[in-house]
Amino acid sequence: MEQNKLSKRIVDLRESMDLTQTELARRLKIDKSAMNKIENGTRKVSSEELDKLSNIFDVTTDYLLGKNGTPKWANKQDVFDLKKFLEDNDGSFTFGGDDLTEDEKEKLKIAMTQIFWDRHKHN
Repeated sequence: MEQNKLSKRIVDLRESMDLTQTELARRLKIDKSAMNKIENGTRKVSSEELDKLSNIFDVTTDYLLGKNGTPKWANKQDVFDLKKFLEDNDGSFTFGGDDLTEDEKEKLKIAMTQIFWDRHKHN
């Protein structure tokens, strides 16, 4: 995902929670100027920060990165439900008794996400 789109998603989620930049920076354990640069798209988000943002906003990292094809009609609760669905099923799949590779797990998450949205749309 293009950095400025990630930045916009962070700003939108922060504002939807009525958080200030300062408060979000504090929760991420970074200074306000770094938070400002992230929101302006001039500083990249580390994988650790991405994970923290996911937990703060109760969304998946895939949602933040735009990888899960979140439908336009989905609201924050839908995204939270998806995160819970993926977490509840994480680590429960093997192939021939062997654990899946990280790449296989990522592919499975993408497939499960699409199934989640398809079923959710029909309900």
